[in-house]
Amino acid sequence: MKAIQWYPGHMAAAMRRLEKDVRLSDVVIEVVDARIVRSGRNPALARLAGTKPRLVVLEREDLANPHVTAAWLRAFAQNGEPAVAINGKSKGSTRRLKEALLLLAAGKRQARSIVVGIPNAGKSTVINALAGTNLARVENRAGVTRAPQWFRVEPRLDVLDTAGILVPKIDTPDAQWKLALCGAVPRARFDAEEIIAPFVRWAQEHRIDVPDLSAFARERGFVRRGNTLDTHNAAWSYIKEFNDGAFGRMTLEPAP
Repeated sequence: MKAIQWYPGHMAAAMRRLEKDVRLSDVVIEVVDARIVRSGRNPALARLAGTKPRLVVLEREDLANPHVTAAWLRAFAQNGEPAVAINGKSKGSTRRLKEALLLLAAGKRQARSIVVGIPNAGKSTVINALAGTNLARVENRAGVTRAPQWFRVEPRLDVLDTAGILVPKIDTPDAQWKLALCGAVPRARFDAEEIIAPFVRWAQEHRIDVPDLSAFARERGFVRRGNTLDTHNAAWSYIKEFNDGAFGRMTLEPAP
């Protein structure tokens, strides 16, 4: 698999701006894809929070294995880190998110929270869940939010949506394919077929039943003239179906 890296200039600039924005905030909300809790975090964002209260939000819990998500929440609790798992489209999880956030912001007449995370982690979805309406633009691809923007989501709560920021170098091939599969890296930065191969190996090792790319291509009709499989287009469809939950709820990284 070719190495996957993505750290454009706007991310470096956004990181410098975040240092100033965090100082203006009372609470830091770190949004993480619940399927890749280890690879899906940028340690620099956690360090930026310093001593400020920080809430870890595991978004897309509806796509993740619920037992593994519960184990991650226990791990955060054991480390003394407030965390909540949500599906931004569920009213029940929205209530949990608001309660956890307002608890951390207790005592503030007008609390200001900054929402941080890697690209496509679900930051804008979290803001819309807090507001109960579509304030922030949401798309299932990396790099949609570029400029930070404040939103008032409650009479006494403002939140700042920020650009997603990856680590300057994604260290391991494992982290690279997981981040690409879950949409944290733009399509132009990787070969979809190369991403599916390690995912299928991972699924086999964990006794999870998923189709390999050839079987998927045949089943979905990605066949060219002469009965040749169109694996290129099938691979992009495969990734979309994975992110739509077509292969079931799964978490790619176990809790410690």
